[in-house]
Amino acid sequence: SEKLLKGAASIPRDSLVALGTCFGKFTKTQKFRLNITALDFLAPYAKYKVWVKPGSEQSFLYGNHVLKSGLGRITENTAQYQGVVVYSMADVPLGFGVAAKSTQDCRKVDPMAIVVFHQADVGEYVRSEDTLT
Repeated sequence: SEKLLKGAASIPRDSLVALGTCFGKFTKTQKFRLNITALDFLAPYAKYKVWVKPGSEQSFLYGNHVLKSGLGRITENTAQYQGVVVYSMADVPLGFGVAAKSTQDCRKVDPMAIVVFHQADVGEYVRSEDTLT
């Protein structure tokens, strides 16, 4: 917010650690990994979405991948390895993932195949409350 920005302007630069919301971190291999704190900002603008069935929500929130048997819907023309936002069937954003299969491949795979790789979920607020910034 603008109020926060003006307040931070009075702090010397070498004393200021961070300002605003942390969207993610860079790994040692210089890849950017999204944190769950970015979900509220990115979910409304997501181009590719995946909806999980109510029985699979808890599994995803515990940090597991989404299986074909737990897949409710998927956005048409989602490519393989495309970043997706995972929603419940009630349109509540649950987290981020990476599509393990394209939309066309999802129709053909067996029910135990992984269709979305887990990246971050709202359960991390509870599991990692000490390390989230």
